Parts: sequence; structure tokens; C-alpha cells
Amino acid sequence: MKYSTDRMLTRIKSVYMFICEKGTVSTQELVDEFGTTSRTIQRDLNVLAYNGLVESPSRGKWTTTNKKVKITS
Repeated sequence: MKYSTDRMLTRIKSVYMFICEKGTVSTQELVDEFGTTSRTIQRDLNVLAYNGLVESPSRGKWTTTNKKVKITS
């Protein structure tokens, strides 16, 4: 796997784990935590939402769904 793809997948996994820990987070909290642009975080959230792992109960807020996930390293 390409380095950039591996780095992106690692970040997406970290974003998911952060949301799991915190419950509900804002997009801005994720930007601050991961030191990326809001556009990058939005792309990561789109990947997670497309796969049914996160949802946005209100504009700019994100939480995990009840979908079962097996986390691997």
C-alpha cells in the first residue's frame, strides 16, 4: 500500500476512535485534535459515514453508529 494511503487510513481510524471515546464531537474539535484542515476532516468523516460508522445528528456534530466494528492494528 502506498505511504499516503496508509497514512490516510491510519488517520481515519484515529478519527473514528476519537469519536468513540468522546461520544459526540464537532468537526472543529477534530480539526484541532488532528491538526489538519477542515476539508481533510470532512473527507475522513465522509468515508466513515459512507461505511455506516458515524452519523451527524446535527450540523457540525458527529457521533458513532451502533454498527459493530472489529478494530485491528
